Amino acid sequence: MRLLSFLVNIYMMIIFVRIILTWFSWERGGGLTGILARITDPYLNWFRRFPFLRTAIIDFSPIAALGILSMANRIFSILAAYGTISIGIILALLLQALWSIISFLTGFLIIILILRLIAHFAALNSANPFWRIVEGISQPVLFRINRILFRNRIATFRTGLIVSIACLVIIYFLLRTLVAFGSGLLIKLPF
Repeated sequence: MRLLSFLVNIYMMIIFVRIILTWFSWERGGGLTGILARITDPYLNWFRRFPFLRTAIIDFSPIAALGILSMANRIFSILAAYGTISIGIILALLLQALWSIISFLTGFLIIILILRLIAHFAALNSANPFWRIVEGISQPVLFRINRILFRNRIATFRTGLIVSIACLVIIYFLLRTLVAFGSGLLIKLPF
């Protein structure tokens, strides 16, 4: 089980390097990128076939693929450490895997909103492709949060951004605490 856990960790690092290399256009298909593509793409392509994991701007399929590997790694680690696994431990692992996805997305949205706030204060040009992506991701989030919090009241854009960031940070820490508490209870289940 320790060997399997180690191999899954190595494969996760290879996938991570592959994902990072896709952000750069200087090497497509040859050299290191080609080797990594042959190793990782069969696994990643399985997740790319699910349309709900992909938006017009971002492909979340690598995150789902890494999440599954992370959960498998945790199961192998627990089996190596304890020699057995219970339903409570499996439920705790599922809760932690779900939390991993939610915490990543929440952290990602917090970073995007902070970038949008910086762009707002610096009056950066929104014609830049990077800032258009940030704007495209941040607008639906801002709209939903502000609609819930401010209802029919009008808030400035800056106020909406700051309040949205604060809400996401509070939600992140509340959920983190609940997941830690829930995982602790699930692990102690006798079955």
